[in-house]
Amino acid sequence: MKGFFRRVSPKRAVGDFAERWRQPTPHRWQILGVACAATFCLFFLLIPEGEKAPLPRPELVYISTFADDRTDAEIIASNCANQELQDAIDARLAERAELRREMYRALGRATFIDVDEMEAEIEAEREARGEVDEGPSEEDLALSIEEYCARATEG
Repeated sequence: MKGFFRRVSPKRAVGDFAERWRQPTPHRWQILGVACAATFCLFFLLIPEGEKAPLPRPELVYISTFADDRTDAEIIASNCANQELQDAIDARLAERAELRREMYRALGRATFIDVDEMEAEIEAEREARGEVDEGPSEEDLALSIEEYCARATEG
C-alpha cells in the first residue's frame, strides 16, 4: 500500500486532468455536467439534515409602573385624574377643530361661497346616511364618570 501512495501526486493529477481537458472530445461539457450533478447528489445524500431542537419558552417579565399594594380607592382616584386630563385634552382638540372650521368658513365667505348652504347640505347628507350618534350623551357620560370618581372619596 505504501508503494501505491508514492506514485500518486496531486501535481501530476492536476496536470493529467488539464491535458485530458485540452483534448477535443465531442461530449466533454455534457460529461462535466453529469460529473458535477453526480457529485452534488452524493453530497446532498450524505450530508445529514440538521436536527433543530424546539426553541425554549421565553421568560416573561412583567413590568408594572404601579405599586402592587394599591387599594381600589387609589386606583379609582388615579383613573379619575387620568380622565380629567383626557377630558382637558379632548376639549382642547375640539376647540382647535372648531377654530379650524371657523377659518374655513371665513375663507369660504371671502371667496364668495355660500358656507351656510354647504353646511346644511352636509348635515342633510349625514342624516340621510344615518350617521346619527347612537351612543350615550355627553351629559350621561359625565354623570357616570362623576359617579365613578365619587367612589374614590367614599372608600
